[in-house]
Amino acid sequence: MTRIDATFAALKAQGKKAFVAYIMGGDPDAETSLAVMQGLPGAGVDIIELGMPFTDPMADGPTIQLAGQRALDGGMTMDRVLDMVRAFRKGDATTPIVLMGYYNPIYSRGVDRFLAEAVEAGIDGLIVVDLPPEEDSELCLPAQAAGLNFIRLATPTTDDKRLPKVLQNTSGFVYYVSVTGITGAAAAQAAAVGPEVARIKKSTDLPVIVGFGISTPEAAQEIASVADGCVVGSAIVKQIGAGKSVAEVLAGVAAIAAGAHSA
Repeated sequence: MTRIDATFAALKAQGKKAFVAYIMGGDPDAETSLAVMQGLPGAGVDIIELGMPFTDPMADGPTIQLAGQRALDGGMTMDRVLDMVRAFRKGDATTPIVLMGYYNPIYSRGVDRFLAEAVEAGIDGLIVVDLPPEEDSELCLPAQAAGLNFIRLATPTTDDKRLPKVLQNTSGFVYYVSVTGITGAAAAQAAAVGPEVARIKKSTDLPVIVGFGISTPEAAQEIASVADGCVVGSAIVKQIGAGKSVAEVLAGVAAIAAGAHSA
């Protein structure tokens, strides 16, 4: 059982929904980013998604793109992202960490080397948005063999014919993208999301977590009420980009987490 599996089991036993928070590794700098990351569990975050900065983040909107650029401009690298995780793990051995990003930096590093280092650093799962199920042998299957969850995205365009393929090697949880398009582009609507989550849950026992378009405590509560939890990213990254202090960023996270947990 991975930390992700254990977290969902514990939340289910408590009758609670999961709150997942995304930050970009190294945004706006390594020190601030680590301080925010270390404060997330205390602000009510159940699972941390840590972005790997990349020069061509095609699934992301301007907010996340700019965060990645700030991180890269500040000298963030894959090595430094993994060092962030190691530093976090010195004080927190239980909160799951999912690395989220694109395949190019992993491929450049070498899959075997990357997976060995990710496991050693304390990573629990991967979301790699540009690797479809047809490419499972590239990273998904080796990651699972290394003990990492490989989390797949389902979208409003994932029809019943495609869904089994998306689910076949997914583990940890299913990430349902609530809107068609890039991150931060539109607001998620529970009336549209609820039936889609129910459709996915007919085909899997995995938790279904909804992301994209959730930026307020009210939205988090609404979306979490029709799923197993929700992901908030752009709303947090926007506060970091605006130069808010670590305490201010974490206060905002805590307010949204409270909304999700009240679902």
